[in-house]
Amino acid sequence: MPIEPGDNIREGREIALRDRKNNLLAVMEVEEIYEWSRAEYARKVLGTEDARHPLVSEMNGWGKLNASGRLRVIELPKYYDFPELRLSPAAVRQKLEKLANKTIIAFQTRNPLHRAHESLIRDALEKTGGALLLHPVVGLTKPGDVDYYSRVRTYQIITEKYFDRSNLVLALLPLAMRFAGPREALWHALIRRNFGADHLIVGRDHAGPGADSSGRPFYEPYAAQELVEKFSRESGVKVVPFRRFVYEPEAGEYVEAIENLPEKSSGAKKYFELSGTEVREQYLDKGRSLPEWFTRPEVAAVLEQTYAPRHRQGVCVWFTGLSGAGKSTVAEILTVMLASCGRRVTLLDGDIVRTNLSAGLGFDQKGRDANVRRIGFVAAEITRHHGTAVCAAISPYEKTRAEVRRMVGENFVEVYVDTPLAVCEERDTKGMYARARRGEIKDFTGIDAAYEPPGSAEVTLSTVGRTPEENARLIIDYLNEKGFIKSEK
Repeated sequence: MPIEPGDNIREGREIALRDRKNNLLAVMEVEEIYEWSRAEYARKVLGTEDARHPLVSEMNGWGKLNASGRLRVIELPKYYDFPELRLSPAAVRQKLEKLANKTIIAFQTRNPLHRAHESLIRDALEKTGGALLLHPVVGLTKPGDVDYYSRVRTYQIITEKYFDRSNLVLALLPLAMRFAGPREALWHALIRRNFGADHLIVGRDHAGPGADSSGRPFYEPYAAQELVEKFSRESGVKVVPFRRFVYEPEAGEYVEAIENLPEKSSGAKKYFELSGTEVREQYLDKGRSLPEWFTRPEVAAVLEQTYAPRHRQGVCVWFTGLSGAGKSTVAEILTVMLASCGRRVTLLDGDIVRTNLSAGLGFDQKGRDANVRRIGFVAAEITRHHGTAVCAAISPYEKTRAEVRRMVGENFVEVYVDTPLAVCEERDTKGMYARARRGEIKDFTGIDAAYEPPGSAEVTLSTVGRTPEENARLIIDYLNEKGFIKSEK
């Protein structure tokens, strides 16, 4: 358990572990406290230190020490949703033992079940002659994923109407995804073994978080299959590997694509395939109905109810740059322009936040990070409720901005106001830079504290030779292109 130094936690003491509502869950007898390295953990477990990785970003908020020891469970967390599906490992094993088939194939998912998943599962059952443990994750997953309430409704619909209920068990797994790719796939195999499965379906890029800051996938597409297979004898879990399932309209069915297929065709055959991104951008974001070859009508109805069209979704526009770069000026103009386009907008700039949200925080690195996180939390809530958050904060550290991106989710637009330091100093009517140069202000960003420019901002602005209105128009154009502003055409 990560902790901060000075938490009054010492070896030999007992500490209470509580949930966010202060309910006592367990008592830990602390046996060891030791330092750990976030960077080393990221390299060895995740294979990357890229802040675009969701767990790398999350670890920034973890303590610098780890405490470990024996747990004495007082009461497990209480859940009030889907109680009939929240089964312990022992309860799942009991249900599986009642099935006629003793070969159990587990399927891990954090997505709704689509027609390709159905075909993949049926193919696995036919290959192994086994029964199914449909075991979706309902803990923290990736920003932008469909909420688990909606997902579980799709699992219930599909298993009830389109599968043999006598040959499957549906149960929920309250697990937070780490997106560690191959290592997480092996971990998932071990977990499913505890629940009674001896096979695990491992598809393409299992537990992968998508693309890194340079646009490349974090993990090789089939590395997870290879690692789980390597340890299958030791784990007791065999791999049921799959590559890609594509829809062939001539045959009217899904087939496994063994080789990499050319764009939308395979030799003389035509095929259809949609990624999660394409589904959102081409259908849900535009308010279009999902095609029946992609998903069942009942699942489409759940997803269309869950996802608003892009112009009705929330969005966060996050300005970052040096003090005096021109962030607040452009943000104020943008706020008015967005309101005139029909968006409901909340402006969170430095002065507003310092007065109402972050009074009392210092200007050192710890204070700046806390300020950025507070703005990020409010922005995430505004976005989640379909509003528009326009935030203007220096936010000098790449890792903290990545943490905010994770909080907000995929509708996060980072705007880098790239104004040279010399220009910022010339514009400084308050004389803050001059005071920092004289040493009267310590840890001033750009003088004696670092500013880390974004590596891959969605929009980069220059305030030299371009008016604030012109810059605001560039952001409007970007938001319009992405569908966040409803076109009147």
